[in-house]
Formats: sequence, structure tokens, C-alpha cells
Amino acid sequence: MNAPLSAESLLKIAGGNHFPVVIIGAGPTGLMLANLLGVHGIQTLVIERSTNTVGEPRAVTIDDESLRTVQATGLINAVLPSVVQGYGVHYYSWRNREFARIEPSSMENGFPKRNAFRQQVLVGQLRDGLQRFGHTGIWFGHELVGFRDEGLAGDAVHLELRHGEETKHISCQWLIACDGGRSPVREQLGIKLTGSTYDEKWLIVDLLNRSTAFRHTRTYCDPVRPAIRLPGPEGTLRYEFMLHEGEDPEKIIEEDVVRSLIRAREPADAQLAIARKVVYAFHARVAERWRVGRVFLAGDAAHLTPPFAGQGMNSGVRDAANLAWKLAAVVRGQMPESLLDTYEPERKPHAWSLIQMAVRIGQFMQPKSTLAAMLTQGALRVASIYKPVRDYVLQLKFKPKPRFFEGFFVAGEARDAAVPAGQLLPQPMIELPGGAHALLDDVLGDGFALLTLAGSTGAGLLDKFRAAGLACKHVAVVAKSDDFLRQPGDVAVPDMVVQDFTGTLENILRSAGADAVLLRPDRYVLAYADAATHSHARIQRLLAQYASTTSTLVS
Repeated sequence: MNAPLSAESLLKIAGGNHFPVVIIGAGPTGLMLANLLGVHGIQTLVIERSTNTVGEPRAVTIDDESLRTVQATGLINAVLPSVVQGYGVHYYSWRNREFARIEPSSMENGFPKRNAFRQQVLVGQLRDGLQRFGHTGIWFGHELVGFRDEGLAGDAVHLELRHGEETKHISCQWLIACDGGRSPVREQLGIKLTGSTYDEKWLIVDLLNRSTAFRHTRTYCDPVRPAIRLPGPEGTLRYEFMLHEGEDPEKIIEEDVVRSLIRAREPADAQLAIARKVVYAFHARVAERWRVGRVFLAGDAAHLTPPFAGQGMNSGVRDAANLAWKLAAVVRGQMPESLLDTYEPERKPHAWSLIQMAVRIGQFMQPKSTLAAMLTQGALRVASIYKPVRDYVLQLKFKPKPRFFEGFFVAGEARDAAVPAGQLLPQPMIELPGGAHALLDDVLGDGFALLTLAGSTGAGLLDKFRAAGLACKHVAVVAKSDDFLRQPGDVAVPDMVVQDFTGTLENILRSAGADAVLLRPDRYVLAYADAATHSHARIQRLLAQYASTTSTLVS
């Protein structure tokens, strides 16, 4: 791996002190975005006021969508060994009896739905991952003092940075604020947060060297003291305890009190080494605006999520995945700046729906009385007798799907499709020529992709993308029941032929009444098409709307 680029080297690469993209904050969102932009070949600078990435455990749950984004960065093989894949949640009643389990087994995105990790390990891996690129880097120990945005009428955001006693001035085409829940960038822009901050406070305790092998989270829905026990990688363990009204955070964080709370739940854990203990409040808030001129908010700067669903960091990773390919296309001049207007309407509703889900889970976890606990927990037991309800809960089907209702996709068609346009396409395993198996994204590249059922044609749609200089890979999909060895018969020779041996892709296309599906670089469905007619008017209009002024995308 190459050595990190010095500040002087980055300035030289940038051709002075101007960068296409500057990211404020070297947390999971900022570093994920920087790695994705690195894959796209975009010169990117990350500014971080601390002298290194965070060294303490914060987020502890990473979901399947986020691991799929890690896969897109090319770092999945480095990250997975540090992740405990596929854990569930066991719920315990006010009598300390298990009354429900959530152990999802489906892997729509190629990875288990719930996975344990350590945030400080992931951000370190993402930090080191930037060393693969000769056009990205991080300036640690640099604080953003202020900025001036020339707006869309100009072409730059001017930044003033402080590094020790030194002041630096740089500029960028696009500034992305991934600077946390107290975002100075958001404050300078005057953007308000809407939503709620809750009165309940929680004690977090991170422990080391646990001896028990139990891998699943235990959630104690006990009005006396709601609590959570979360095993993590390499013998780590987290406890979370709710404080009651009037309890003194300074008192409850004392070591003897902490150990007594742990002992009441699992005596074997009470003697473990304590790595961290902190009291925090939780928020359910969203920024009113996610873009002002050339400045964007992402991650906690844009939304604050209660911890109960484990979606705070994961929502930030979704922001990065949405922004990265759009920034890359705009910086390269392949698509107009108006494409970036789709970021907030695509991401904000889904982020808010996950916040609402977390609030509901928190309400279930925190019964106000024994009677409330009896009623809610008893209702779940009874409902779970009915298999559809049980599967709805056990497979996390209540989690809002990653789906857009407006933005860069063709809406309104194929309404009965298993995966409507504007929704993330599942990532099945597919078979390659020669018999090897691979995850779908590993063969699609990092640009647009066209999947066609073997025997149909995608030539018309491909021409529209390639004429604009947009990478669009054509993959012919041989149906599960067909002979993989026969020639696919496409009019346009595909870049690759694969077999859909699970039947997942064929079923999705058939449900849409289509022979082809266009995928965005973030693997959301842009449109379905009848390959016999190559395309249709609504695809043409969408592509024309977002064609670069220098492009010949649509004739």
C-alpha cells in the first residue's frame, strides 16, 4: 500500500489549491464517500480537525446495505474479517423471560441483514483504503474556520483552514459536510434541525474480553430498567441502560454502579475490563435542507437517528452511496449540476422513515409500567403464532425498503414489479462462465449497467449512454432454466454473460413485464424496458432532462 499523500503532494496533484471535492469530517460517512469518489477517479480531499480517526467504539451495527457499499469501495475483503456476520436480537420480558426472537436469515443484498462491527476499526480501514489512490487524501489536524460559497453562478467554495498556528486557504467545486450532529457547516449555513430530542438518557458501557460465546443481542424490555446487551467482534461487549427521570448521570456512571447494573443481567460480565462508559441523550431530527448552493450535508450533519434500530451510521453510508456517483458524473462533465438536486428528495424521506422506525422500537423497548409491558409483549406473542406476522418480524420486513419516490429514475411504470423503479436491486449470487460464483455487483463495474435476459437486445439503450461517455456495462442474464452454454443471441454483443442460477433476476424482470433493467451506479433501478423496442419515451425524457449540455446523450 502506498504511503499517505502529504499536504504538499495533494496540492500539487490538485494543480494548486483547488479540489473538485472537499469533505469535512473523517467519520464513516466522509471516509466512505471519499473511497467511493476514489474508485470513480475524482480528486478528493478530506479535512479532519482531529489528529487521527476516532479511536473509541461508537456505532456497533452495520447492515447489509452498508456492507454492499463497502463492497463497492473494493475494501470488503479487508473489512469482513473484523465483522461478526448475521446476529439477531432476543427480547426478554419484565420477568426476564425470552418472548421473541429476530434472527433474519435472508440475504437480499449479498450479506446478512444485521452484523456486529467496531466503528473505530472500520474508519481505520477506510482511512487506510484511501492510500490506494493517487488523487485522494486526508489532512488531519486541520479545522475549518469558515467558508464562502460563490454559489452556482460562480464555480467555487473558498475555505479557510487552521492547522496549529498556520492558516491555509483552499477552494473546491463541491463541499460535503460530514462533520457530525453539531455540524459547524450546518450552523454557518443557518439550517435548522426539525424533530425531537428525547428526555430519556442512556448509559453506554463497552467491555473487553467477554468469556460467553452467545452471539445475539439481548434486549430487556423491563420497565424497572430497560437494557440491551450487544456482543461484538473479538470479545467486545456493549451494555446500554436507560436512566430514569431524575437520575444523576454523574452518579450512574460511577464504576461500582455500572458493575452492579451489569451483574443484574449477566454476572459473568460484571468483572470484565471497561473500555468506555458514557451517558447520552438521543435525537430524532432531520435538517430542513441538505443542499445550499455548492454545499451538501451528509451523515449526522443531515439526520440524527435514535440508536434502537442501529441505523444512524448506516443512513450516513446511504448518503455517501447516493452522492458519490452523482458528484463523479458532474465533476467529469458527463451530467449537469441539476442531477445533484435529486440527492435530498431521494435520501431524506428514507432517512426519516428509519428514524420513525427507531422511535417505535424504542417505545416498545421502554414500557412505562408492568401493565404496558404485559400488554405489548403479550400481543407480540399472540401475533407471532400467525406465520406471515412471524416472518414479517423475524426477517426484518418492517424495516423501510431503500426506495425513492422522486428523483433520478423513471417512476410510475411496472407498478407490480417485485422491485419497482427507484428501489435498490437485490444482489444475488450469479454463475460466471467456467462455473465460478460471484456477487452480482462484482461483475457490473462502477458505472451504469444494463441487464437483459439472454436472447433479447439492449443495443438501443446502450447507445444512449455510451454516446454521452457514460460507462454502461451490458450483462446478459441466462435464466435459471436455460442452458448456460448456448449463445445468448443478443443483437448487441454483451460485455458479459452470466447465469441467474437462483432465479432472482429473472423473477424480478418477469414481475415487471420487462426484458431489461437499467441500473444506476448505486444499483438502484433506473428503469425497466421492453427489450424488443429497446427503450420507451419516458426513459428518453429522463435521460434528456439530465443530459449534460455538452452531451449527445439523446439525439
